[in-house]
Amino acid sequence: MIETRVEADAAEGFAQVAGHLGEFLQGRLGPSGPLALVTLPCPALRAEAVRRPGPLALEQPGARMLTLPALRRLLAAAEGAEGRFRLVLDLPPGGGAGASTAARVAILRAAGVTDTGTLARACLASEGASDPLMFERPERLLWASREGRVLADLRPLPRMDLVGGFFGASQRTDPADLSFPDIADLVAGWATADLPGLARLATLSARRCLALRGPADDPTEALAARLGALGWAIGHTGPARALIFPPGAVPPAAGGALQAAGFSRITRFRIGGA
Repeated sequence: MIETRVEADAAEGFAQVAGHLGEFLQGRLGPSGPLALVTLPCPALRAEAVRRPGPLALEQPGARMLTLPALRRLLAAAEGAEGRFRLVLDLPPGGGAGASTAARVAILRAAGVTDTGTLARACLASEGASDPLMFERPERLLWASREGRVLADLRPLPRMDLVGGFFGASQRTDPADLSFPDIADLVAGWATADLPGLARLATLSARRCLALRGPADDPTEALAARLGALGWAIGHTGPARALIFPPGAVPPAAGGALQAAGFSRITRFRIGGA
């Protein structure tokens, strides 16, 4: 993304938005309750947008996330400034990494939109569903992804190391899809759990989702056990996968083990703590 940052020097607007690597939790709050999630932020996966003066235009050197009419509607919904936009993604569309929301938030921030409520409403109107990536600490929110609203504030995460990537085919989110397991009990336990407890809850959410939605041959749990992880998390829609470890405890062989199991775009990162 060096070229994008160089162009930013002459730009009227520039924004960079981090994605995520699936969710710690995702499911219904009760059998007929809203679809809710706790995102797993990944600072290594990002969307960048640059806005320069000129008539409305959109350059997407990688994945095509937005058409020009969709961009025009997105800007109008948030009263963002028009111009010549360049959007670069370092996260795969349909990967369970928040590409759609990160791209839209980056575009809108480059267009001068800063209010999180406005960003959330514009993304929901554009996508039909969204991740909470417009917030500074999205992992500290219980988020209603089909409604674009915060259901509860959560405490800070303890520090943890993660290694993960993408296993399987991409899968775009269907805003009408509400076929997810009930996680009300997992959400209730999230507020008081320590790191091993959070990893256990994330594992239970992932297991329930895979049991209901597949795929049946997912190797993530076996990899977590083999590598001594505290637990594991998945993209509940999409192939993102992550193994959860205490700080400094990721085995040197972890990346190679994931690669041998068929994972792509393997990344290692740390989140949580002060």
